[in-house]
Amino acid sequence: MSMRADESYGQRGLTMADRLGAWLSQRAIRRYLPRRSDLEVLELGCGYHAAQLIALNRTLKRGIGVDFHVAPELQALERFTFHEGTIEETLPKLESETVDVVMLISVLEHLAEPHLAIQSAWRLLRPSGLLLINVPTWLGKRFLEFSAFRLGFSQTVEMDDHKMYYSKRDLWPILVRSGFKPSQIRLRYHKFGLNLFAAARKMDLD
Repeated sequence: MSMRADESYGQRGLTMADRLGAWLSQRAIRRYLPRRSDLEVLELGCGYHAAQLIALNRTLKRGIGVDFHVAPELQALERFTFHEGTIEETLPKLESETVDVVMLISVLEHLAEPHLAIQSAWRLLRPSGLLLINVPTWLGKRFLEFSAFRLGFSQTVEMDDHKMYYSKRDLWPILVRSGFKPSQIRLRYHKFGLNLFAAARKMDLD
């Protein structure tokens, strides 16, 4: 199955590997998500069906998704707003300090300037807001490319669009330079070490 670089994730369906990865990411998200029912959550790169965001429905007051394209039927959902376009185009249009959680799930590795997305997340979060990030690791690079290029289990265009892989030492300084305090950053490897998950809370700088 092929896809264009400007298509949203899942626009032409998901492989079994994709579904497993999404399920594991959902578990990691719920581990850190505040136990409330009034959260306002922004997901950058939400995918065509916004499955991760919609799965949080019971905890949401409002959900906001951004991606190239979003399934038309999602626009009619109550409490959800979707913006179609690139993350870089959309971020300046979003108002500062208006969300409780920003999610970048398997998205940062596709961005040419990932630090700008993280800096924008800091701006958009309310005080004590939470940034959640999932990225592939350097170990994951070997596995993902073998799976895509040799076995055909994943979409090759998806892998060809990867611009970076991450260790804790790669991601931590970007978070700190963007305004997140070291004491408020949690990093852990998951998915058998193939991915890195970050939870960073916004605290006052003074």
